[in-house]
Amino acid sequence: MSRINAHLPQIAIAVFLLVISGLTFFSTDIPIPDLVKTLLVRFFMNGVLVLSIVPMLNAGVGINYGLPVGILAGLLGMCITVDLKVTGIFSFALAIIISALIGIPAGYGYAWILNRTKGQEEITGLFLGFAAVFIMSFFWAVAPFRNTEMLWPIGGQGLRPTIGLQSTFGGVLNNLGAFEVKAVTIPTGGLLFFGLLCGLLTYFARTRTGWAMSVVGENERFATVSGVSVKRHRTLAVIFSTVLAAVGICVYAQSYGFIQLYDAPLMMVFPAASAILLGGLTGKKATIGQVMLGTMLFQGVYVFSSPLANALVMPEMSEIVRVIITSGIILYALLFQGRRVTAT
Repeated sequence: MSRINAHLPQIAIAVFLLVISGLTFFSTDIPIPDLVKTLLVRFFMNGVLVLSIVPMLNAGVGINYGLPVGILAGLLGMCITVDLKVTGIFSFALAIIISALIGIPAGYGYAWILNRTKGQEEITGLFLGFAAVFIMSFFWAVAPFRNTEMLWPIGGQGLRPTIGLQSTFGGVLNNLGAFEVKAVTIPTGGLLFFGLLCGLLTYFARTRTGWAMSVVGENERFATVSGVSVKRHRTLAVIFSTVLAAVGICVYAQSYGFIQLYDAPLMMVFPAASAILLGGLTGKKATIGQVMLGTMLFQGVYVFSSPLANALVMPEMSEIVRVIITSGIILYALLFQGRRVTAT
């Protein structure tokens, strides 16, 4: 019974997802296989961004509300790759490498700020992420890129808000090894890439450095007595999270088919943070299972609620209804988590 109570939010949301899935099947003309395919794609394209929250959480830094810092590093890496006009899977690999390299110094600077605002990391990260988005908006407007596919058609200077990836690496993971099972297309490449990152993070957690980060997150005094440098391992965790976020936005963009600049990254942290909460996060410890479960539940509600809202209310109101539903289940998870933490 205690185990059921511990997972009550996840059970309730899973039941809610099954209900709206059934209502969507009977109330709309949209084939369920198409919705399942969309869910699988959204699962891995958002899953890496959710995964990037884990290192900072487990090191005791809190939820990474400065996620836009890593996202901006990834956007810059992708823009450099598109400007070089490399195509195919090699283009995607190059974007990952460049984004990760940019994410390392960006993460170090982010960690430097968080280490000087200890105890207020989440609110600091939130404002830092917002500030970084607007600062980079000036850069996008004057960036010295030369690929005409990226620039405004009039004037030939400044990047467009949306840059297509059809000629470079758009959909490479979605199409890599894809196959159909009963009319449902399985995006094998994307799922395997996400699984690989989950495996690497699991392996890293078992290394000496990963263990030290976990000790810092659990008890800083014990870590200090044990000879573990708290500042060093907090910094490594922030860098790791930032690099994963940079990689995550590359996965997101290739699946979406576009790079979105300017204020597009502003609100991307909230779905990722919400997913880890829906997965059953308690305290400061997050697991890969919580990442997968939370992402699947959040994206499932997102995918199935939109067509249902279209069928039951006016199409103009469907987005409002979807936001109300998803925000409601996030609030439920937050309230349940707060009650559980208070009880302990």
